[in-house]
Amino acid sequence: MSKTSAKAERLLVQIPAQTGYTLREEDIFNQDIFGPDFLRRPLHPLFHCPDMSPSPTVPTSVEYVKAADVKVIAALGDSLTTAIGANGSTILSIPFEFRHVSWSIGGYGTYQNVITLANIFKLFNPKLLGPSPVWTFNGVPTTVNETGFNFAVTGHNTLNVSDQIRHMIDTFRSYPGLNYDEDWKVVTMLIGMNDICDYCKDKTLFSPDNFIQHMTEALDLMMNEIPRTIVNVVQILSMKPLRQVQRPTLGCQLQKRFCSCLVRPEENSAELAELVEMNVEFQRRLKKLLHGDRFFKKDFAVVLQPYLETARPPRLPDGTIDVSFFTADCFHFTIKGHEELAKGLWNNMFQPDGGKQAITTLSEPINLICPTKEHPYIYTRPGVESSAPTLKHFSVVPMLSVFVLFNYL
Repeated sequence: MSKTSAKAERLLVQIPAQTGYTLREEDIFNQDIFGPDFLRRPLHPLFHCPDMSPSPTVPTSVEYVKAADVKVIAALGDSLTTAIGANGSTILSIPFEFRHVSWSIGGYGTYQNVITLANIFKLFNPKLLGPSPVWTFNGVPTTVNETGFNFAVTGHNTLNVSDQIRHMIDTFRSYPGLNYDEDWKVVTMLIGMNDICDYCKDKTLFSPDNFIQHMTEALDLMMNEIPRTIVNVVQILSMKPLRQVQRPTLGCQLQKRFCSCLVRPEENSAELAELVEMNVEFQRRLKKLLHGDRFFKKDFAVVLQPYLETARPPRLPDGTIDVSFFTADCFHFTIKGHEELAKGLWNNMFQPDGGKQAITTLSEPINLICPTKEHPYIYTRPGVESSAPTLKHFSVVPMLSVFVLFNYL
């Protein structure tokens, strides 16, 4: 048995005691998924754009940053970004954070192996700093050599996100080969779903007011201390559809533990209606916070990427939920799901404010796009309709769907 497999086995035998459940035969862990070839599968077709070159000189304005100008990539958030269970089909994969395939920051192999935002950027700049190289264990101390610049922490709420940012700043300042003042950075942030999951437990602590306060403090911290940075804030998902994701498995029972405020109420109850209303209010308040130039200056911009705001779950032709997008806990995403999140985010980055594509039916395929000749830069100017022509779509790998949901643990 390899050292990796032995370490995994030691951790996994603790799961029944932690969850209070008894493992059944169908939940038996397959150690083979943790071998060096666990992602062996057909390669994705190569993604190529007409212009993949950097600017002639390093840009000084956040409005003129091309994909190849980005030197550093990072991510903030919770277990959706740590990629809990993403490569596992059993409940026993839940303690594993498959950071190296995470939608916004995973660095496993190349784009042809796994489509992540980082792997797309690596096509434009192979020397990109920050992609997560390996998987980690939830709750076990890690180093930047394992996580890369994935600073997300499983289980975090927005009240914790400034701690992640402080860790990121400290890492950036000391990381070998990273020029803190000169290198352009892309940071992706998706957090707040756990606030909604915990809302019924403390309606003051996890209120929309506190959510916005914590987000404002977090974004101010980045704007005041990190130069040459573009921050993607991905809009919170509509979470009620999670209730439809069900399997007759032990893992699905953990929904009640991960997000009891959403899962436990009766379908037509006042409790559920209130939670859905809070979900919408979180989205509305976040949109209001990020509209305009509050977080925009010459070398820094925060951009709301709204592609998942109204997304519905992926469905099979017979109308049932396509559970292949979800892990055994019926909460988190498989690699298949992470890839679709990455594609949707990339597309929004190259669509202007007011023209960003929102996914309404998650089973509708869309095409990954390239920056246009007329506007080869990441869109960062807020609240102003772009004068650039409509983006041209270059057909590459159709999105099987850009699915829904959120995460927690």
